[in-house]
Amino acid sequence: MMMLRRILPLFVPAFVAGCATAPADPPTCPTAAETQAWVQRYLALTPMPTAPAALTMEGAACGAKKAMAALEPTHGKVVGYKAGLTNPAVQQRFGIGTPLRGTLLAKMLLPDNAEVPARFGARPFFEPDLVVEVGSAAIHDATTPQQVLASLRAVVPFIELPDVLVEDPTKITAPALVLNNVGARLGVLGARVPVRNDAAFADALRDMTVRAADGTGKTLAEAKGTAILGHPLNAVIWLAAELKKSGVTLQPGDLLSLGAFGSGPVAAGGSVRVSYEGLPGNPAVSVRFK
Repeated sequence: MMMLRRILPLFVPAFVAGCATAPADPPTCPTAAETQAWVQRYLALTPMPTAPAALTMEGAACGAKKAMAALEPTHGKVVGYKAGLTNPAVQQRFGIGTPLRGTLLAKMLLPDNAEVPARFGARPFFEPDLVVEVGSAAIHDATTPQQVLASLRAVVPFIELPDVLVEDPTKITAPALVLNNVGARLGVLGARVPVRNDAAFADALRDMTVRAADGTGKTLAEAKGTAILGHPLNAVIWLAAELKKSGVTLQPGDLLSLGAFGSGPVAAGGSVRVSYEGLPGNPAVSVRFK
């Protein structure tokens, strides 16, 4: 007890000083109660109300970070990040000139040919996408697609299963997208394609045709690799720079989702197969809906 009395006068002022210097949340960042309400709606697949008009990008990013931390007990730890709005035409629709960033948690990612409920979200849909696996933190120094390849282990076919999430999609703003983690809900990963660090592999990513088809073979969406910022690996450059500004250093094994090559609705009993024609082996990934 005597020892405790000696320590407390030293400990308490230091503790109070530490609390006093903790950075405050930026304006418009959701409170703990608002974050809890968001998580409850997310888990219940209930659409979110329209975001406040005053919501800033900084406040939205703060809210998304709180929400992902609150989801970790049910959805696992952070395993990667996603780039959204990687098509300039879509950016114009939201009045911004840059992509947006979201976070991927472990249990959001499913294996190839997974079967998921058609209503996996509040307003679910699918997007043909592509994931890369980070091989080195040197990826933050890359400024060209060729340099990005030197810091990657693999590219991975990916069908993202995002969620519009909101009650009124006509009122979605860029801050609202950020607050709702850029719609991240689920995704299906195909087999890894090892990266070759050469110009031919970089050209294959740029020139490939990404095609989504239903169970009958009917094309649902189709785009070239250039649909994502002129080259899919430009999304990696953007994500790595954006994460570095936020104090995040990518580590080997981290996964990066690069953006949509199209989108479409989902229906019970249906399926989607996405192929990457022009990549080595013409890889593909599939998902089924029940």
